Amino acid sequence: MGSICISDTLRALSDDKSLALFNMVAFNMLQDTAVVMTRLGITKKQYYSKMNQLINAGLVMRKSGMYFVTSLGKVVYESHTLIGQAINNYLKLKAIDSIETILPDNGISTEDRRKVIDILIESNNLKSILLNYNVPSTQKDKIAEVPRISTPILSQ
Repeated sequence: MGSICISDTLRALSDDKSLALFNMVAFNMLQDTAVVMTRLGITKKQYYSKMNQLINAGLVMRKSGMYFVTSLGKVVYESHTLIGQAINNYLKLKAIDSIETILPDNGISTEDRRKVIDILIESNNLKSILLNYNVPSTQKDKIAEVPRISTPILSQ
């Protein structure tokens, strides 16, 4: 039995070419390996090494010679899309932080904060996170824990 952890999953996606390859699998764009390798500027060895990392991280599986995103991969894909939205809005997020930090100790009112977020942020997902962010007290002790999911090692 192998196990998958958050750091392994993030490591598998940690370079631009691996992330692009993962996205290509998610969008079923892997018809011609040679075209993919040329487009990404990687060798055959690098291609298969990156695919194996994605498989070993539980993000991708191979069936009948085709690669597919796993259920975990679908969740991770949606999460990395959300991270991309946040990065695209980085300056706006930084502006929100600035407003919150320059005000006196009592801070910004909830209603004014909501108005600022509504004006600056278009993504409903980001708005929801910003407006509803609250670490439940029962979860505060668990933040440092790294969950490990025990799964059978996936083969090609």
